[in-house]
Amino acid sequence: MPRGLGWAWIVAGVIVGATPRLSAAQAPSSDSAMGAMDSTDQATVQVHAAMSGAMIEDLHMRLTAPRPGSAADSGRAWALVTTMRRTLERYRDVHAAEADGFRQFLPNVRQAVYHFTNRRFGIAAIWTFDPARPTSLLYRAEPDGGFTLVGAMYTAPASASESELDARVPLSVARWHEHVNWCIPPLGARERWSEQRDGHPVFGPQSPIATREACDAVGGRFLPRIFGWMVHVNAFAGDDPHVIWSTGHDHGEGHGP
Repeated sequence: MPRGLGWAWIVAGVIVGATPRLSAAQAPSSDSAMGAMDSTDQATVQVHAAMSGAMIEDLHMRLTAPRPGSAADSGRAWALVTTMRRTLERYRDVHAAEADGFRQFLPNVRQAVYHFTNRRFGIAAIWTFDPARPTSLLYRAEPDGGFTLVGAMYTAPASASESELDARVPLSVARWHEHVNWCIPPLGARERWSEQRDGHPVFGPQSPIATREACDAVGGRFLPRIFGWMVHVNAFAGDDPHVIWSTGHDHGEGHGP
């Protein structure tokens, strides 16, 4: 694999297409599942973990800068939510989503919110934005093993400017994010994910390492960017704007952008 996981990684579906889906009740814990994954797959697990709860900008997370609000932006944002609720309503039934090509991402890793990703829609999102065709649908896992639709994730290429992102989803309402400056173990060395130095992980989103030079010094692989730009719109999680436009999977906790 070339340096950097690249945009194609998310739209390819990687594990999604190759691994049978388990219900939330059947899925093993993250720790047990990660033991069988290579370092690239484990990076994917940690990307999802980094999106749990409200996200903040740090060494490994970049957020678009907030912009002053306007009536036009509010109107565009509400139109997007209205369109999502109308066109994605049928996907409250997860089986309907699967029939339309959405595949559960990392099905064997227990998560509070699962991404069901559509490879075809993800590829189209490189060039166009269609609220009715999100890259991923977001489902909350229920105790009985079922799934409840809470929203969708839209994506854009890493090369997109903030103006281009704003044209898709207004930056005064939502904050797009991308995962940057990761140091991960070399291929074939998944056991190194557990390494710590001075009380901090050597690899992943909690590591203080955020440059290629520092990553090279510990024998890791430096990824300037993982995936591209992403934004969550929790249109089915209620009517509270702070929940709808939350930066992470923290539905109902009132963390706004």
